[in-house]
Amino acid sequence: EVVESGGGSVPSGGSLTLSCVASGFSIDEYVIGWFRQAPGKARERVSSISTKDGGTWYEDFAKGRFTISSDKAKNTVYLQMNSVKVEDAAVYYCGFPFWVPDYWGPGTEVLVSS
Repeated sequence: EVVESGGGSVPSGGSLTLSCVASGFSIDEYVIGWFRQAPGKARERVSSISTKDGGTWYEDFAKGRFTISSDKAKNTVYLQMNSVKVEDAAVYYCGFPFWVPDYWGPGTEVLVSS
């Protein structure tokens, strides 16, 4: 399973770091990443990482503002969010395998104040 944390309220332009702690498997086994779902909208991909080869992917809105990283020793994936915008407000989920996700965490909510 995966469990997200780190969500909360952040002012527009601020920063926040989300964590996804995995248990029962190694994050090396899958491409794993972040998704988000805003109220009334479909869940969308944000960013992924392959800890096996270090490869990363970002959706266009995340490029230049978000950074995904991992700590194999902690079996954890992070999402550093900088220059947060009002439209980034959503519930953020960790999911895997990233491109056809079968497993999700419960999510962590990010609120952005203008």
